Amino acid sequence: MSDKEVVLTPYSPLWPAVFDIEQRRLLEIFNDSVVVEHIGSTAVPGLGAKPVIDVMLGSPDLAVVEGRIPTLEADGWRYVPEFERAMPERRYFTKLDQPPGKFHLHAVVLGGLFWQRHLAFRDALRADPRLAQRYWRVKQHLAARFPDDRAAYTEAKGDFIRAVLEQRP
Repeated sequence: MSDKEVVLTPYSPLWPAVFDIEQRRLLEIFNDSVVVEHIGSTAVPGLGAKPVIDVMLGSPDLAVVEGRIPTLEADGWRYVPEFERAMPERRYFTKLDQPPGKFHLHAVVLGGLFWQRHLAFRDALRADPRLAQRYWRVKQHLAARFPDDRAAYTEAKGDFIRAVLEQRP
């Protein structure tokens, strides 16, 4: 599987447990000075996804995250600063091909807009199984449409996500 290929899998009940393991590691690295949340489709029971665990780390200040980059790298995380041009409010890391799974880490300001929007979307899907199934069908359609273009697949999901967030109080 290439970095650009879109491969969806049915929901795995192991995803929350895999997240829990990584959450504990991150809280140790940051001495419990952050909040770590499971986001993305793998955080929604019953929803299929790309088999990558999305982790959101909320910190009072991104300088705290930047100060731990060497420690994160020693733990197997790869810092990807080039994505900051598009999203300067996020520090992005990947952890691939290491047990217990594959991860994307989105480090953001706790309570900021990125934090709020990702939790709101996750919580909307968790609260409404029919909405989650609609999202699954959208994702399957888009994966078939953009099988080798992960960026186009991700961008195309944006309309659905925005519509859900606009309906939230």
